[in-house]
Order: sequence, then structure tokens, then C-alpha cells
Amino acid sequence: MSKKEVDDILEKYKKKLDQQINPEFDEEAFSREYSKFKKELTGENISKYERFCNISEKILKIGANEKNRAELLESIQRVGLRITPEGAMSFATITGFFFIILAFLIVGVGFLFTRELNGGLVFFFMFFVSLGLIAMRLLAKWPNKEALLWRIKASDQMVLCVLYMVMYLRHTSNLEHAVKFAAQHLEDPLSSDLKIVFWNLETRRTNTITESLDIYLEGWRKYNMEFVNSIHLIESSLFEPTDKKRLEILDRALDVILNGTYERMLDYAHEIRNPITNLYMLGIILPILALIILPLMGAFIGIKWYWLAFLYNLVLPIFVYFRGIDILNKRPGGSSDSTILESEIYKQYGKIKLLGIRMDPILVGVPILLFVLIIGLSPLILHVIYPGSQFLNAESVFGFFDSNGLCTGKGCLGPYGIWAMYLSLLVPLAWTFGIGTYYKLKTKKLIEIKRGTTQLEKEFSGSLFQLGNRIGDGLPAELAVEKVADNMRGTPTGNFFRMIAVNIRKLGMGLEEAIFNRDRGAILDYPSNVIQSSMRVLVQSVTKGPEIAAGAMLSISEYLVNINKIKERLKDLLAEILSSMKGQINFLTPLIAGIVVGIGSMITGILVKLGPLLQLSGGEGAEGFGIDLTIVSQIFPVEKVIPPFFLQLVVGVYVLELAIILTKLSSGIEFGSDKIREQNEMGRNLFKGVGLYVIVVIVVAFILNLLTKGVLSGVGVGF
Repeated sequence: MSKKEVDDILEKYKKKLDQQINPEFDEEAFSREYSKFKKELTGENISKYERFCNISEKILKIGANEKNRAELLESIQRVGLRITPEGAMSFATITGFFFIILAFLIVGVGFLFTRELNGGLVFFFMFFVSLGLIAMRLLAKWPNKEALLWRIKASDQMVLCVLYMVMYLRHTSNLEHAVKFAAQHLEDPLSSDLKIVFWNLETRRTNTITESLDIYLEGWRKYNMEFVNSIHLIESSLFEPTDKKRLEILDRALDVILNGTYERMLDYAHEIRNPITNLYMLGIILPILALIILPLMGAFIGIKWYWLAFLYNLVLPIFVYFRGIDILNKRPGGSSDSTILESEIYKQYGKIKLLGIRMDPILVGVPILLFVLIIGLSPLILHVIYPGSQFLNAESVFGFFDSNGLCTGKGCLGPYGIWAMYLSLLVPLAWTFGIGTYYKLKTKKLIEIKRGTTQLEKEFSGSLFQLGNRIGDGLPAELAVEKVADNMRGTPTGNFFRMIAVNIRKLGMGLEEAIFNRDRGAILDYPSNVIQSSMRVLVQSVTKGPEIAAGAMLSISEYLVNINKIKERLKDLLAEILSSMKGQINFLTPLIAGIVVGIGSMITGILVKLGPLLQLSGGEGAEGFGIDLTIVSQIFPVEKVIPPFFLQLVVGVYVLELAIILTKLSSGIEFGSDKIREQNEMGRNLFKGVGLYVIVVIVVAFILNLLTKGVLSGVGVGF
């Protein structure tokens, strides 16, 4: 055989081997069913992020080093993004350089018009350069972030996944059907993962369901070994010769993942204490305490309010957010509640009825936000239109200094004054009313359903135990359900079984239809995956005989008891941390920030009132306490003093941002990826935290300004 023939054969099989190894597929070589499956998995329309990445790669292809490329490729394949690592890097680089070039353009154009490099131009330069660097960093790691979120959400469903498979295998020893049962009752992303396991089997990429599962589990080996070990135990149960031994291994599989989740959460509760403490000190406490001296520093070194906004409303919130996300991402999965509120119930009860019209709550929140925001910004608007206006002059009310229109030889400054600052409190309140109202209205009914469902899940183990005993005594399942409803009268569980009994007795439905009917099924009012799956097992096991049905119900009851014990223990472990975080959100941070703003208002008021008087006094009147008082006016010039209006805006928005970030963090630690609880907590904490801050600012500023007025009047300075 010639060398050319050998090379041709090697090239032929090399191409075949590459096609088998290459994770990317040629869609034209696959069936119509594959195209349908892929559209179901990733969606028909390409996302904007994917589109921008693909366009950016064509414009300027940027590569990554070997380590980063491998990590990006793994994340892209995990999430199912239709991009390449080079596309992600190209989009990040182009976006970052766009903001950096924009910064240079702004400085260049501004310098041409003003002929000086003033503080405003430097601010915009730093702002857009920072945006560019942040965008470059975030977009380059975006696929990794999405993959991380995917893994976190999937980890939260793993206990349920093992539970569903064990529940099914206890009465039917068929692994394919058990995996399919779990895939049908789980939500994405774990549901999609299990569908991919089936697709690999259907397309003959693997020969058995066990082989397909083992390939899938390799991706979880370094992230969640408990899940991997549990699935392997489930697989091994199929080879046991006796039912007793098989059931023991299934019980062991569930114990492994439950105990593993408990141990990982125990370690997590101990590990996050120091990071959260550091986050409080570096991102919250120290920055707020530093605000006390900032009014003096502003007058002493000429720092402008927009630099404070850059630091407190952009840099620090970004730092707190990403540090919090790092803490949250280390949280072990498997302990969050899984419900199906994102289905028709979410669409139905996530809207409100106003004037006979059902509408999205955002149509109520946005108008409230805009209306209150305009009132809050009215002192600034008035100052821009009429710089010397005395419209907000408070002399006739409490004798405070002018609220607007402090004019010097360099122009009119401000807005100064306590009334301008009071009105500025409406700015953080506007966002609180808008966002808080939206979330409160959106989750008002949903959270009630959620709590009722949670209570039902807690009671459900006892009800299933009763149901299993009744069926084991030879009572038909339809009559056993009615007996349990009578025994549990007045509880959520009793109401659930009562609805099933009513559907059977009065509407002539069968057991399955009484539970799962789309119009009147009992499960509609209790959207819980655990309850739904338990009832699915009941319906299927009843067809196999009362003994199997009774055993299935007793087994599920025991599993639910164990899961509830784990959840309660985890709440105890995290109770101290969560209590501290909620105290920061609702009390400590608003209280300290409110006191700081009140003190800053007093300091600013003194400087604004004394500055012009000291500059005009001169001569003997400039002597006081053995020093030349004109030096004070030179050290603290009035035109460099930060107005309380802007100081409060910076601090108020900072408190608002902290409330949002810390609520997201605390909700994620306590409930996992539960958006309904997170949104409900967000609405409540915004009203509590920002509301307390506003009250403290009003009270402290009023008292301190009254004291200042009395002191200055006592030394002969009119106030």
C-alpha cells in the first residue's frame, strides 16, 4: 500500500473521529426532531448578547489564552450559547474601547470650548474610562457568569431530582422511566439537562441510559459529588436481586444527598461570617461614617458633589454587589423551595385589577416614581431656571438660612437650605415608591399562595402517612382521600384533599382528573412540585395495587420528614447571619446614614452663614477667641461647600442601592433562587429601610439646625 493511500485512510478516519469528538453539530445532518429539540432548549431567536458577540467577532477577532478559552468554551457549552470564546472576547474588547474613546472625545471637545481642563471634564473622563474597564471585565466573563447561575439553579433542584427518581423506582424498577419522570416534574435547567441525557440516548450517541447519565455526571464531579454519588447508587440498585436490598440502596441514595447538602451548608454558614463582616465594614459602615467629614473636606480641598456620587453611587455599590455575589455563589444548592409559580398562576396573579382592567403593576409604579421624582428635583430645577430665587426661603417659618439662591461674586450657588434638602428626600422615596409598589402589588397574591403551599408541604408528610395507612388497610384511594380530608379539617392539607374529594364525589371525576384537571384540579391552588410529584406517584402506584400505593405514600412521607428536618436545621445555622443582614438593611444603615446627613446639613449651614459674614467683617470684628476669623473663611470658602441638597441625594441613593443589594444577598442565602420571595422582600425592605432613613434625616436635621440657630444667635450672628 502506497504512502498516499495510507494518508488518505488516516485522513478519512481522522475526520470521522473529529466529528465524534467535536461538540458542535451540523444541523443539516440531523433530523427535524433535533431542530425542534434545540429550539425548545435554546429558543428560536438568538439573544442580543449572542448577536453582538457574533458581529464583534467579524469586526475584530480577539483571542483568549488557553486557560481562559477552555473555561469560556465549557461555560458556552453548558448554557447553550451560540457564540465562540473569541466572539465573547471581541464584544468585551470593542465595548470597553468604545467607552474609553468616548471619554477622550468628551475631554477633547470640552477642552476646545473651555480652553481649560476643569473638574467636570476630569470627572466625565474618569467616569467613562471606568465604565469601559468594568464593561470589558464583565462582558469577557459573561458566559462564565451565566454558567455559574445555571449550576446554582440546577444545584437547588438536585435533592428533588434524586427524590423523584427514588419515588418512582420504589414501585417501578425502570431507570429510563424514572429519569423521564424527574425531567417532567423539574424545572429548567435540570429538566433540560435530563432531556439532553435522553436525547443522547435517542440519537445513539450512547447505547444505554446509564452510559448517558454517567457522561452527564462527569460535568458535576468537581461541583457536587453528593449528586453524582446518589445517582450512581440509584443505578446500582437496578442490579440487586431482592427488593429489600434494592429499596435499602434507594434509601441510601437519598440519605447521601440530604446529608451532603446539610454538611455543605454547615461549612458555608461558618465560612461566610468573616466575608460578610468585611463587606459590612469596607462597603457600608466605613463609607457612611466618612461622610461626616466630607462637607468640611469639600470646602477645604474643593471636592465636588459629583465625585461623591461617582464614589458612593457607582464604585461602592459595584464593590458591594460583586462581593455579595461572590458570597452568594458559594452557597450550596439543594435547600431552596421549588415551585411552579412562573406558570399560569404567576401570569394570573402577577397582575392587578384597577378600574375594572387587569394590568401589569409597572403601569402603577412608573407614574408614581416619575411624579414624586419631579417634586424631589424641583429645588434643583428652580435653581437652574432662577438661580437667585427666594421662593424656598424659610426665614418666615423657622428662621433657617435661605434654601435657594446664595449668590456671591462668582454667581449664585446652591440649592442650599433645609427645605431644599427636605424636598431632595423625595428622590430616594420616588424610587422606593416606584420599585416597592411594583413588587408589593406583583407579589401580594403570589406570596400568599407561596406561604399556603409551604405550609401544605410541611403538613403533607403526615397526611401522606395517613393516606398510606388507609390505602394499606384496603380502602380505595378515592375514599382514603376523603377520610384524610375529614381528619385534617381546617388545615391547608385538609382543604387540598377536600377539593379532591369534592371533584370525585360531586363532579364524577376520576382520581387523576380530580387532582390535575386544568380547570378545577386541586393542584391549581397549590403549585408545588413536591405535592404534584407525590400525587403523580399516587395515581401511578394505585394502578399497580393497594400495597404498592401504600408503600409509596409511606416512603414519600418519610422522605418529606427528613427534608423538612434538613431545611429547619439550615435555617438555624443561617439565622444569626440573616438576622444581622436584615438589621443592616432595615435599621443600622438607614439610621447611621440619616444621622450623617443631618450632621452634614448642620455643618454646611454654619459654613454658609458664617463664611460671607467673616469675609465682610475685617478689622477688630475679625478677632475672635484669639485668632483672625477671616482665616476661617479662607480655609472654608462658601463656593466650595457641598450643598445639603446634593449631599442628601448621594447618601439617599446609596442607602437605596444598599437596600436592594443586601436584600438580594439575604434572600439568596435564605431561599436560594426564589424570585417571588426575593421580590416580596425587596418591596418590604425598601419601604422600611428608606422610610426610616427619611424620618431620621428630617428629625436630626430639624433638631440640629434649631440648636445651631440658637448658638449662632447667642454669639451675635443672625441666623
